[in-house]
Amino acid sequence: MRRFALAIGIIGAIAFAAGAQTRPDEARVFAVPGPTIAAAPSTPPASKEQPSKENGATRESTGVASDPKPQEPPVAAKTIFGAAATPASLAARSIGFYSRGCLAGAVAIPTDGETWQVMRLSRNRNWGHPKLVAMVKRLAGEVAAKDGWQGLLVGDISQPRGGPMLTGHASHQIGLDADIWLTPMPNRRLTPAEREALSATSMLGKDGIHADPQVFTPYHAALIRRAASYDEVERVLVHPGIKKAMCEEKGVDRTHFHKIRPYWGHHYHMHIRIACPPDSVGCRPQPPAGPEDGCGKEVDDWIALLQRPPKVAQPGAKPSPPPKPVTLADLPPECRLVVEADGDDGRDHKPGKPQDARGATSR
Repeated sequence: MRRFALAIGIIGAIAFAAGAQTRPDEARVFAVPGPTIAAAPSTPPASKEQPSKENGATRESTGVASDPKPQEPPVAAKTIFGAAATPASLAARSIGFYSRGCLAGAVAIPTDGETWQVMRLSRNRNWGHPKLVAMVKRLAGEVAAKDGWQGLLVGDISQPRGGPMLTGHASHQIGLDADIWLTPMPNRRLTPAEREALSATSMLGKDGIHADPQVFTPYHAALIRRAASYDEVERVLVHPGIKKAMCEEKGVDRTHFHKIRPYWGHHYHMHIRIACPPDSVGCRPQPPAGPEDGCGKEVDDWIALLQRPPKVAQPGAKPSPPPKPVTLADLPPECRLVVEADGDDGRDHKPGKPQDARGATSR
């Protein structure tokens, strides 16, 4: 019996040590701290059985060791992608969906152009797919030449490798979304400090629902219409009050109004979204907007929704639990290759064919 108990104890110790081994963690890149795994105790925990007496001595009966402490949850994907300072040196490719994906081979729109200035430089979110960056440059040049604008103030586009952001956006993950401020660019270069502190101007009136005609002018409407007119643009998101004001404008071309979509917020800026580029294998498109201009029941329903009184929380109601953080495992498998790829400055690419982001994990 004594030998059996001794053998069981040895087996338990081996099993316990094996369970304490760690696995490689997804957050090892970019020097992001990975989850720590609790170390196994030096000796197996005592059994809950009562001690037995043998030859007058008291000893603990030995059993199989219990499982080690549970591992901490994996690092959130936003922490990994938010730590990336440079883009992946891969062929340009948008991977996944606008709100669940990543970006390979991103390029940066320069912080200053003749007809644009990038805002909030500290966020490092002026990265996008080359087609998106080209569209923003084209829009800035055309509204300056044709629509009476000095130029554009460019807000968030994407992070250097796309992916979930630490703050602010659910989308903007695959380099195909861009926020353009509705505040005109001034006729001087803003300092870095001004670009952090300057607030965008809301287009809404005192009721917070309808556009203020003293602020939202035909120049703003022309900017939004021009963005929607581009073939590669699938949607331009604006506040319902802005869409309502545009619908009430007389004598304008509504050919592309079906792309101008009312949505929550978006009264300081417009959100431009382009379609998946043809060469971006694995980019999941959004269903196209319908053919209707949205100037009837659709926009009126939005205004009615905004006019409803806010819901009052019931006394004693339990708050909803926070959503589970998105991890690297929740993203397309190619995003792991994007995370692990070498960095690039995203501006001066060397000649030669870049590595493909599809890799062996592509399906």
